[in-house]
Amino acid sequence: MDPIVVTLFLAIVLLTLYVTYVAAKRTKSTGDFYTAGGSLTGFQNGLAIAGDYLSAASFLGIAGMIALQGFDGFFYSIGFLIAYLVVLYLVAEPLRNLGKYTLADMINARFDARKVRGAAALSTITIVLFYMIAQLVGAGALIQLLFDIPYWVAVLIVGVMMTIYVLFGGMFATSWVQIIKAVLLMAGMIIMTFMVLWQFNFNIGAMFTEVKTATSHGANYLNPGIKYTDPLGTLSLMLALVLGTSGLPHILMRFFTVKDAQTARKSVITATWTIGIFYILTLFLGFGAAIYVGESKILAANPGGNMAAPLLAEAIGGNILFAIICAVAFATILAVVAGLVLSGASAFAHDLYGQIIKKGRISERQQMLAARYAALGVSVVSILLSLGAQYLNVAFLVSLAFCIAASANLPVILYTVYWKRFNTTGAVSALLAGLFSALILVSISPSVFSPVEGAALFVGEPIFPLDNPALVSVPVGFLAGYLGTILSKEYDTKRYAQVSVRAHTGYKESK
Repeated sequence: MDPIVVTLFLAIVLLTLYVTYVAAKRTKSTGDFYTAGGSLTGFQNGLAIAGDYLSAASFLGIAGMIALQGFDGFFYSIGFLIAYLVVLYLVAEPLRNLGKYTLADMINARFDARKVRGAAALSTITIVLFYMIAQLVGAGALIQLLFDIPYWVAVLIVGVMMTIYVLFGGMFATSWVQIIKAVLLMAGMIIMTFMVLWQFNFNIGAMFTEVKTATSHGANYLNPGIKYTDPLGTLSLMLALVLGTSGLPHILMRFFTVKDAQTARKSVITATWTIGIFYILTLFLGFGAAIYVGESKILAANPGGNMAAPLLAEAIGGNILFAIICAVAFATILAVVAGLVLSGASAFAHDLYGQIIKKGRISERQQMLAARYAALGVSVVSILLSLGAQYLNVAFLVSLAFCIAASANLPVILYTVYWKRFNTTGAVSALLAGLFSALILVSISPSVFSPVEGAALFVGEPIFPLDNPALVSVPVGFLAGYLGTILSKEYDTKRYAQVSVRAHTGYKESK
């Protein structure tokens, strides 16, 4: 156990706990707890969005996939980056203008129906759990590698930390932990990229030439087709990544932490630049890991390839860089899981308990108490589920969360804002059809069943051929919303007109 590693980890923990302590004194209302009182600037929120988005899947999972699978691993970087164009042009401003705390608030601005809110909350909770498992798997692998402790102990450590942030600091603490983490992560990425390129005298062509002979794939390493041999499977994955971001509840929740839609737009622009630079740099980390760490060592450290980036840091920078990168990765996971816990807790406490069970008749104190109990519950369930997913690649787990978000949430968001005829039946149909089609197809896919033992969760022949079912489940979500709408008689053009004006201008008619 390296004392430098321990010191840096403790420094990260103490810094984030201090942020939580300061934030706890500012968290006095439900609005403070869920949205930091809408007090963040566009630049601050942009960094926080980047901090929320650049998760263990991005830092650990993608670097590992590029190192092991070459160009195919870079598909994730491309998809995650392009996704923010969809958010910027179609989702950010209408969501900020219509919503209050959650995605369900935004949809309910038009429909005001408990069944819509309940379906939206169910979708949110499912996505949060998938995403949370990915982060905790990455955290467990990282701490297990560093401190040589059992995986379950490592997961518990992260689980306790994330629960403390949310229970006491709410969105204030979560936001500032994410901002700090985004700055640290970008600094770490730039340092590692600089050191990798330094090995080649900053000749990128020489690095590409070297990597052709560094892996068992040979020259094919730089070509698509190592992992994704099926064009339809590749298209399905990219569809999930590009469209899924616009439906992720913990990302959408961030747009409520600013004062208006214009600031929300500035947030997305800042986030897009930050995220864009980050994903370009993942290529250098992946290639560097393939050359200087090697496939066998990466796989030996973690079968999912999730430890490629920390091992590269050790190979090119020794124990000090290794300690820095591991501490940054730890901060990365802590920040993202805190945001996930908060979005899951808001779906339980605000949507299900406050608006459906209590029908909005709930005091400020009761809302805060319910939110904290819900945060505790989300944390416990996530920890228990992650204990059984130790050997799955975290980028793959996140892609499933993206698939559900694209299939269930995105159709409803777009129809709510842009389709006059859309109604309550259509909203519930789209949410439930998108959610369950994605879950059912994943459960019978090669991700879950494989004839090769150890290649998936269960041994057997998959019924559905695609690893990621977005190519089918996203059209199902849109089609269900369309059919549910046109087959029902409900139609309220006046409500749509009000919502449309508010979504695009922010103007809210006074009562």
